[in-house]
Amino acid sequence: MDQGIYVITLVGTVLVLIAAFSSLIAFRFGAPLLLIFLGIGLAAGTDGLGLDFDNASAAYFVGSLALAVILFDSGFGTPISAFRSAAAPAVALATLGVVLTAGLVGLAAHFLTDFDWLQSFLLGATVASTDAAAVFFLLRVGNISVRERVRSTLEVESGSNDPIAIFLTLSLVALIATGAPLEPGKLAGEVALGFLQQMGIGLLAGIAGGYVIVRLVVRLNLDQGLIPIFVLALSLLVFALTGALGGSGFLAVYVAGLVAGNGQLRSPASIKRFQDGVTWLAQIIMFLVLGLFATPSQFAEIALPALLLGLFLIFIARPVAVTLCLLPFRFSRAETAFISWVGLRGAVSILLAITPLIDQLQGGRALFNIVFIIVLVSLMVQGWTVGPLARRLSMVVPPRLGPLNKVELELPGSAHHELLAYRVVPGSPVERGQRIPRWARPALVVRDGRSMTYQYAGRLMAGDHVYIFVPDRYPRLLDRLFASPAEMDPEDADFFGAFSVDPTRPAADIEAAYAPGLSDKEQAMTIAEFMRKRLGGRAEYGDRVTLGSIELIVRDVDEKGEIAAVGLSVDPPASPPRVPVFLSIGEAASRLWTMLKGRR
Repeated sequence: MDQGIYVITLVGTVLVLIAAFSSLIAFRFGAPLLLIFLGIGLAAGTDGLGLDFDNASAAYFVGSLALAVILFDSGFGTPISAFRSAAAPAVALATLGVVLTAGLVGLAAHFLTDFDWLQSFLLGATVASTDAAAVFFLLRVGNISVRERVRSTLEVESGSNDPIAIFLTLSLVALIATGAPLEPGKLAGEVALGFLQQMGIGLLAGIAGGYVIVRLVVRLNLDQGLIPIFVLALSLLVFALTGALGGSGFLAVYVAGLVAGNGQLRSPASIKRFQDGVTWLAQIIMFLVLGLFATPSQFAEIALPALLLGLFLIFIARPVAVTLCLLPFRFSRAETAFISWVGLRGAVSILLAITPLIDQLQGGRALFNIVFIIVLVSLMVQGWTVGPLARRLSMVVPPRLGPLNKVELELPGSAHHELLAYRVVPGSPVERGQRIPRWARPALVVRDGRSMTYQYAGRLMAGDHVYIFVPDRYPRLLDRLFASPAEMDPEDADFFGAFSVDPTRPAADIEAAYAPGLSDKEQAMTIAEFMRKRLGGRAEYGDRVTLGSIELIVRDVDEKGEIAAVGLSVDPPASPPRVPVFLSIGEAASRLWTMLKGRR
């Protein structure tokens, strides 16, 4: 018995260490890291090194706990501002988009496999949701800088669409397991009632759980080292309690993370660092366990239909569902195409494919193998091409700030304040003499190893270490002062335009210089007001307004979302990328109006 414990521990830790070291390979060659984790599990499994792991219930249990941890961190790291800006399109994708994807894939599966209709739609439900771990890794860790609204939509969708897919999968598994004759009317009513119960309880429990987490952390005088563990344990308590009450524990834990992450928690920096580490471990363990559970020798007999289904999901089902869901919103063709492509499938789909095996449904192993291959296809085809596609669609935006040397220091008893330590970098605004706001007067300056007050130090110099005690809502404003200017290569210069214009100037100046045909009402606006109107009331960094042969580009926005800097490009706008996606309502209306004017 003792030897068995040592052997299991040895094998487990070696696999985790190999997976951790493999991140160096992924970052070096741009490989999808989660695909590598899955590959390590496959290599160590039955058809590899011979580790025999065939316990479906244990795999599902481990995967569910790991997914709960990942979803809590996904919500915890999502700013409420990003959630608000992307809530409507993301919720549409997370609900209607999941149902549409499940239906389309189920329809294709019925004709490409030997499954009956219920089994086919079960397969569609298992692969209907995007994987939060894969999407967050590509967008955050993969260092792909895309427009904020697109990024927020993808992140909120991937964090919130799992509960719908889980509900559909478990409902279909239960229906198939009973073997009762199919009654469409009764089934629709039961599904609707079950959906409202699961989502309603999950949403309410998540909001209440997140509030309780914040209040307990603020009120209890816990040791700093215990706070992150306490938060993690409470998040899993929310997950388990909600599931026991008949709600969606996965939705509850995501919402609890969203509420807690945007609350006034103590020691937020240490909680976030701990969450990052635990989430990495959860991802590694989940993908390793799911890789160990798979049996590649069984893939050959279903490889062709699985491959075709994977390609159908990537090139037809996902784009159609995304395009229909985003029709009411102001997304361009390029943005719709990018959101369609960044719909990676991952561990959630494999985890859901285990449920038919737990209930011992006929064809369960074949369904699991097909889903596993679909996930491999998604990670290989989409995961490896997200960066090139983002550049092809002109979705990548240059960084706003250059290098920033900053450390956040936690102080006991300062729930709503932070002590920030900046190192003055050459070329930063403060190094060039720009004054620091009154609300952020430095408490200490360290220069050449000597400590001095800010008043005695005089003008800050490159290399100075500056310690500032500030309210926690202001650090991003200070980052702009202490960061060096972002280096601009020729492509960035093209992106931002040849020169800048004052956004507070009247738009009539643009009409006088370039005659793009602005109306009298538009000419009476400022350039910032005019651009915001053309952009639908909200401007983002990198947004562009085309006016004949010129373009106005949003170079920067302030903390309130107001346009702070505008660039102007006098080169003809580049032709829109040729991508196989449908038009948005706005673009369709614009083309129809142009066609009608041409006929007149």
